[in-house]
Amino acid sequence: MSPSILLNGNVPNDNFLPTAGNPPIKAISATRTTLDLPSLLTRLSSSYTNPSLTVFSQRLNLRSTPIPTPCPTQALIHVRCTGICGSDLHLWHRGAIGPLRITSPCILGHEAAGEVLAVGAAVKNLEPGDRVAIEPGVPCGECWLCYQGRYNLCESVKFAGVADCDGSIRRFMVHEAKYCHKIPDSMTFRTAALLEPLAVVMHAISMCAGKLALGRPALVCGAGPIGLIALKAARASGAWPLVITDVDEARLDFATRFVSGVRPWLIQGDSALENSDGLRKLFGYKDEYLAPQVVLECTGVESSVATAAYACRRGGTVVVVGVGKSKMDNLPFMHLSLGEIDLKFINRYKDMWPAAINLLGDGRIMDLDGLVTHQFELERAIEAMETCADRTSGSIKVQIVDDEKIQI
Repeated sequence: MSPSILLNGNVPNDNFLPTAGNPPIKAISATRTTLDLPSLLTRLSSSYTNPSLTVFSQRLNLRSTPIPTPCPTQALIHVRCTGICGSDLHLWHRGAIGPLRITSPCILGHEAAGEVLAVGAAVKNLEPGDRVAIEPGVPCGECWLCYQGRYNLCESVKFAGVADCDGSIRRFMVHEAKYCHKIPDSMTFRTAALLEPLAVVMHAISMCAGKLALGRPALVCGAGPIGLIALKAARASGAWPLVITDVDEARLDFATRFVSGVRPWLIQGDSALENSDGLRKLFGYKDEYLAPQVVLECTGVESSVATAAYACRRGGTVVVVGVGKSKMDNLPFMHLSLGEIDLKFINRYKDMWPAAINLLGDGRIMDLDGLVTHQFELERAIEAMETCADRTSGSIKVQIVDDEKIQI
């Protein structure tokens, strides 16, 4: 069956008409036709380039790549917005994230949203014209972890923008349709590109066993994008009071504007134990019971994880959301053990996207648009990466947008 193609921005209907000698295809309107895939790709290739941001050997390169061909289970997407993540910077500066190494040029990006241009013959959940957020991880669907619903732990997962799987900082990409989530018309592509980091935070909160709750104090370590989303989510949950830490005073100032009433703590050269003592005083009580029952550690830095452990209430939970070094040698094991403090770690997310879309759908529960401090056109993607890496730029969340009008 030929793929369905978006023409001139028109959204197709759900009717089907049979054609002589062929399987049914989606109905053809006066302004829309159905093209075979080679014809579609030829038209696109003759009219548009596919600027793509690649990284290899710690060097960025913006170059045109071939427009990919969707397989029967995939969608061809015009990527409208991609947010830059800290992991993109890791892959640029270090060439790796833990054991995941860049061994050949790889297109970066995984916080993405866009518009469906065509779908493969086996796709039933999407149509051309659908506006979607892209869940970047595609698991194998066959292993025991996938069968248990823990597909985020699948050892064969293909994650966009990491290692040998090209990402979304380009104009055209293909992705498994099953992991493309429709977004409401009221949600902008720029908002939809924030769903991926929100899903990370929501997965972390799901690990807190209900301890992040109304009137219960909570601590967030790190005022980067993930930490700020965690702070906003904690506030939405009713947790109070809230304290956030960082080594950058400007980011703490941003946090106090982003979530009213939050109490900032500037991490300085003190030990983890000394910092935790200061943090606990911000909660206003000396009683152990009223110390933070939940700590969301969003830096992955060893000293910050130790501070989180010391600051947490006995019987509480520390969830390490941030990505740090492969090994940590100075965690306070006995303190964690004697206090029966749960130290947990997360790997991305599972089954969080529909709920995340509900949260951001109309902005009534959570509004994250204020995180975005810089936006760059796709052709300026390298400048966007440099801005994100520049600690003096004042950037929080940097996005790359493509408003090219695609007509076929």
